[in-house]
Amino acid sequence: MTLISITQRMGSGGLEIARQVAESLGLELFDDERLQKHAQEIGMQLDEVQWLDERAPRLFDRLLSSKPDLYMHVLETVVYEVARKNQCVVLGHGSQMLLRDFGCALHVFVHASERSRRNNLIRQQGLTEKAAEKLVHKKDHEQDGFFRYAFQMSIDDPSLYDLVLNTEKIDRSAAAGLVAELAGTPEISSCSMTALESMEKMFLLKRVQTALVQRDLDISGLHMEMPEKGVPEIRGIVYNREELKAIEETVRSVPGVSKVKSEISVAPASY
Repeated sequence: MTLISITQRMGSGGLEIARQVAESLGLELFDDERLQKHAQEIGMQLDEVQWLDERAPRLFDRLLSSKPDLYMHVLETVVYEVARKNQCVVLGHGSQMLLRDFGCALHVFVHASERSRRNNLIRQQGLTEKAAEKLVHKKDHEQDGFFRYAFQMSIDDPSLYDLVLNTEKIDRSAAAGLVAELAGTPEISSCSMTALESMEKMFLLKRVQTALVQRDLDISGLHMEMPEKGVPEIRGIVYNREELKAIEETVRSVPGVSKVKSEISVAPASY
């Protein structure tokens, strides 16, 4: 299998490298547009998918609403479902963090100095130097904000990556060649059945959580795990039997769920 995540700073050429890697290895590339399309293919609602980008909620009312949780559940579900294909390149969207514990994935970070990225945008998009500078700052701020909000980590943390490429010094074609060559090594290209089964369980569990959040059901008091494929185990407390029934019915309706093990208690009225 070949599963590659590529994270880029704007203007560093990460998208071009991702395209070259995907083409040379015969893999499907999941960029913004393809991820959104795939989200719709697996049943996500369009209005929820349209804001699938790397921006943290900007307003306090969004932070206090269910949207941030829904955003992350949708994002995780889509990335995990894509990763189940085991033969693709995923560009951005926190994929290096979401797939961090999946040992078969190769994680790449593409960067360059701000000056280099600014000059690339001037040359490629015809921007003025001032406009390019503002765009780089804006995108870096949004990307950093998303990562801090979603994962409480810095996107520049080297522990997240197996390979860091500086396109100010390395030609993009050469960089793509390095990624493709590394992806073909036995340590990356081979993957145990245990790891693949773990990814299947992880995807289905995230799909269950997303289905619950989509129905505006509060899952903050629930603990969910899936030791057995297709059989989510749910423990916790809810406040009425109607909520309990809605949770169990929603989980059963998720494609891939064959059985639900529920140990959810209804809190007494004075709880």
